[in-house]
Amino acid sequence: MDDPAHDESGPLVRPYFLTGGRSRPARTDLEMITLVVTVTERIRETVSPEHEQIVRLCRDPCSVAEVSALTDLPLMVVKVLLSDLIERGYLIHRSPPSTEIPTRELLQAVLDGIRRL
Repeated sequence: MDDPAHDESGPLVRPYFLTGGRSRPARTDLEMITLVVTVTERIRETVSPEHEQIVRLCRDPCSVAEVSALTDLPLMVVKVLLSDLIERGYLIHRSPPSTEIPTRELLQAVLDGIRRL
């Protein structure tokens, strides 16, 4: 049975719909290697299915890039959704200082996560 909301390339939901028309996240400190983790799994309000999926995915620390890959959403869309969840208190994040070069261990962890996909 054909579903008009899907085709061979995936769902046809536009990114601006998922982000409520926003093209940039409220937070400017979410880089690809920023780690995010869920602080509470109890969602106290109505959120989108994508927000719920991200909260579930981030039970264990994930990089922003991993979240994008696991949700099959564009990186900028994920950054907007993550920003929403951080502001609402569902996630916390840890970004490496911009003046420091990421450690070999962090880069290896990101690479290992990508390989698991």
